[in-house]
Amino acid sequence: MEDDVRLIPLSALQHMLFCPRQCALIHLEQQWTENRYTAEGRILHERADHLGHERRRGIHTAMALPLASQAHGLTGVADVVEFDESRQPAVVRPIEYKRGRPKAHRADEVQLCAQALCLEEMLNARIEQGALYYGKTRRRKTVVFDGELRTLTLRVIAETRALFDSNRTPSAIYDPKRCDHCSLIDACQPQVMGKQRSVSRWLARQLPSLDE
Repeated sequence: MEDDVRLIPLSALQHMLFCPRQCALIHLEQQWTENRYTAEGRILHERADHLGHERRRGIHTAMALPLASQAHGLTGVADVVEFDESRQPAVVRPIEYKRGRPKAHRADEVQLCAQALCLEEMLNARIEQGALYYGKTRRRKTVVFDGELRTLTLRVIAETRALFDSNRTPSAIYDPKRCDHCSLIDACQPQVMGKQRSVSRWLARQLPSLDE
């Protein structure tokens, strides 16, 4: 990876898989609006994002650990990384904190897998699994970094880099399940922008007949 290549924030991968337009609004246009859901998530992360270390029962826990991958052009911070020193070599597990509950899509898992890719490069070690901690359930969900998830993560990295390189924000497509709870709905205006796009397509279809 060349030095002048723009690094992709790990959080952008989660945004990209959830909604490419949201990813562009946040990371290309630098737009961000907080709502109740993002505020709850921020508070949850603040509890974990205090740089420090602790050892308990053979587990060395690193909090707010900076991550980077030169091979994939990634940068970010892991909420928590556990080093199980009771086993040799030590077993490494990234832990990501999320508000809410486990989701139907795999955006959170992709973000966590990308953290594992960074750690594998930094530590020269294979990382088999990590965990997502959800604030609503207050439970960890184990995530296995199998071939399917790794392939998906590499695909999302490539798609996010293509988006960054294009420096263009995708058109809006209104989806109530995603859009109605998005903090950027006012900036995105998916219902309005989607209608404008439909009108533009209709006009484009009519123009050839006007010349006849």
